[in-house]
Amino acid sequence: MVRANPVSVEAIRIETGPKPEAAVIWLHGLGADGHDFEPIVPELRLKKAVRFIFPHAPIRPVTINQGMRMRAWYDILQLGGGPEDEPGLRASQKITEELIGAQGMPSNKIVLAGFSQGGAIVLQTALRFPERLAGVVALSTYLPLASTLGAERSDANKDLPVFMAHGQYDDLIPLSRARSSREHMEKLGYKIEWHDYPMPHSVCAPEIADISAFFAKVI
Repeated sequence: MVRANPVSVEAIRIETGPKPEAAVIWLHGLGADGHDFEPIVPELRLKKAVRFIFPHAPIRPVTINQGMRMRAWYDILQLGGGPEDEPGLRASQKITEELIGAQGMPSNKIVLAGFSQGGAIVLQTALRFPERLAGVVALSTYLPLASTLGAERSDANKDLPVFMAHGQYDDLIPLSRARSSREHMEKLGYKIEWHDYPMPHSVCAPEIADISAFFAKVI
């Protein structure tokens, strides 16, 4: 029996049918909350019963927003790269690991998904998680702490299915930064299902259809 563990953040839980066979843990972006991606669940039109978990990030000061307190998975010190908030990234990695353990099902039935900041955290977590996951969906994001991944990556998830998608007109996280992250992962042997769309820092209908197809393959 897989036991469910307690978690340190609040989360919204939606189940598409009785006795879910799989779970998707979906992390929102900076300044949003767990409600942000709730509307996507019916749009995915999944045939299996799936549990969706939408956690709320902790509230913390964010440097690029003049220290304003908001929901954030980690601090952002400057736009476009540069120094990273490693303690914040690793703390949210731990929260995500707690959420995996709280589902009461084998980890290979769990997909991690995230948008922007949330996408960075799911990449940070999934590629290092010691037990096999079902897949990871990283939207409009980049690979954080890239220089440590080679030493810290998990053998259990070395061939994990990775879905990455980005807007061609993203002015917050440039497409080039996402492509560099993809190339870094590919050099380490990860196989990336890559998509880009004519959109800004957002989500579009063709992307949702592609995410649905990815879920159908890995869940």
